[in-house]
Amino acid sequence: MDQPGLKNTEFRGMKLASKGKVRDIYDLPPYLLIVATDRISAFDVIMPNPIPGKGEILTKMSIFWFEKVKDIIGNHIVATDPSNFPAACQPYQRELQGRSMLVRKARPLPVECIVRGYLSGSGWKDYQRSGTVSGVKLPGGLRESSRLPEPIFTPSTKAPEGEHDTAITRKDMENIIGKEQTDRVIDTSLTIYARAGKIAAQAGIIIADTKMEFGTIDGELIIIDELLTPDSSRFWPQDDYEEGRPQKSFDKQFLRDYLISINWNQKPPAPELPQKIIEKTREKYEEALRRLVRLQP
Repeated sequence: MDQPGLKNTEFRGMKLASKGKVRDIYDLPPYLLIVATDRISAFDVIMPNPIPGKGEILTKMSIFWFEKVKDIIGNHIVATDPSNFPAACQPYQRELQGRSMLVRKARPLPVECIVRGYLSGSGWKDYQRSGTVSGVKLPGGLRESSRLPEPIFTPSTKAPEGEHDTAITRKDMENIIGKEQTDRVIDTSLTIYARAGKIAAQAGIIIADTKMEFGTIDGELIIIDELLTPDSSRFWPQDDYEEGRPQKSFDKQFLRDYLISINWNQKPPAPELPQKIIEKTREKYEEALRRLVRLQP
């Protein structure tokens, strides 16, 4: 690999507000600076090895999707070109180029907003046990990777780093953020998923499911963080899709499958990743971006 990848950032003169699984967030009043590193997590645990270039891929893809759905809902982006960032950022233009966004500060909603159009992952496991996913009753006879009769919204909690998110019901979500806000978030999430699915189909990609983040600024609901990336979604190649089995993917399912194959217990510390797994994971992320960028006018 030509580059080691950016695992951590340290920008003197800027206050590090928080450090997530992938993103380092700096406080630049009245804004925040979000920097997508090359860290990768699986099963809510950060891997010891970064995926070089991954942060740039995620940033480009999020910007692509924010633009595609801006008439549905606003987002938090102020600028994406480091030359337009505040003065404190200017010494770090090279490190920030392509992997950073200056954004408005929002109050994040304390729920994960997941839309599923296909039965996979934890949704498939839930269905096998109970015939439901997050309290949503589904028809009998569905198989792994089956397309659902219509997309469903399946929220979850936001767990602290290293812990797993927990599926909740719509009623639970209403108890957390209120019925009106819940209705708005669900309607918006399903609308975004429907549009994104049509756009991705033109690129030969099935979006099996995706996780979105919402926040509010002065009471206005907006979409924040990332959007429809291989980190937050399951992307499947259309030409290889077949229900009744796991699918090939353009996301980190490849990494998850490797970790399952070596019987890792899904708890820290995570194992070192072989070079071929790092390279193959990057290739999958790049392929998804390449396909989508071809759609740009």
